[in-house]
Amino acid sequence: MKKILFIFLILGIFSCKEGSQKNKAESQPGKELEIEDAKGFSITKFDNYSIIKVNTPWPDAQDPFIYLLKEKDAEIHENLKYDQVVEVPVENIVVTSTTHIPALEALHEEKTLKGFPGLNYISSEKTRKLIDNGEISELGQNENINTEVLIELSPDVVIGFAIDASNKSFETIQKTGIPVIYNGDWTEQSPLGKAEWIKFFGALYGKKQKAKEIFNKIKSEYLAAKELAKTAEAKPKVISGSMFNDKWYMPYGNSWQAQILEDANSNYLYSDTQGDGSLSLAFESVLENAEDAEFWMSSGQFTSYEQLFNESEHYKRFKAVKDRNVYSVSLAQGETGGILYYELGPQRPDLILKDHIAIFHPELLKDYELVFYKPLN
Repeated sequence: MKKILFIFLILGIFSCKEGSQKNKAESQPGKELEIEDAKGFSITKFDNYSIIKVNTPWPDAQDPFIYLLKEKDAEIHENLKYDQVVEVPVENIVVTSTTHIPALEALHEEKTLKGFPGLNYISSEKTRKLIDNGEISELGQNENINTEVLIELSPDVVIGFAIDASNKSFETIQKTGIPVIYNGDWTEQSPLGKAEWIKFFGALYGKKQKAKEIFNKIKSEYLAAKELAKTAEAKPKVISGSMFNDKWYMPYGNSWQAQILEDANSNYLYSDTQGDGSLSLAFESVLENAEDAEFWMSSGQFTSYEQLFNESEHYKRFKAVKDRNVYSVSLAQGETGGILYYELGPQRPDLILKDHIAIFHPELLKDYELVFYKPLN
């Protein structure tokens, strides 16, 4: 009888312990990590897992996505709701936008990249070496990913990029058990907001502190450059964008590109406009309003004045063209034609800002070598 009572006592103690641990797992408080400038995501850290909430995977998304990043053998209570679960730290990854590449490299995790749709678009020399060595597989095109090759790679996670919810490739991938989580860095409306998405990748690799340090340095450099620009005496008139199908497309005044133009202490002639996407104007309207602009930035695909004039002789009427102050990002290319600006620019707004300051106010950054913006040939 005493033995039976002892057994029940021991079982009762273990039952209480198990119940206590379960309740602890269910009720443990989370700590929301500081996100300073980005609006599109949040990270909440628990003892052995994290929750990433992506609010804006694409413009006008109806509902946020909830992603559970759990460490090996982590206890997750059954009432926790999420869209996808990923075991961290990630060891093998597929990303779908070149804007994801710089974050991997900054965190020293580029070797975990196993596949990408459109390898020729990648500009980074470091990642191109991995491509040349056959360590990264070609996956076709983002809107039509070769799912057979991707499934064979069996990555821990696919970082998705989409303009809306209708991506059949990602649906197919998820049905195989490979998690797809969306990164919405491109929807951010501020330069530093875009750069802060490195914390998204930091969470995937268990490098939250490292990601925070990288972002803090970028932000510090950006704000220091902004303060430097304020000391310039001149504030030149600037236009941006380029012609496509008889329309001149340029950034709205509330865009992240316009924010950089303002922070570089320039007078962007369309700073009072607001909207999503790109401002679309007739050539005659731009000519009338901006003929005397001193600088023309981001002139689309043009890399020389000859190309510019072959397109239209009317470009010669702009002061920026007469003075040879037209700058393009299309001249800074990787070895296979990828544009460096579209890859590294969102992660390094501090370098974009310094390019602008060096162009508008060369006396402030003497001997500075332009990274993204080059004068037309």
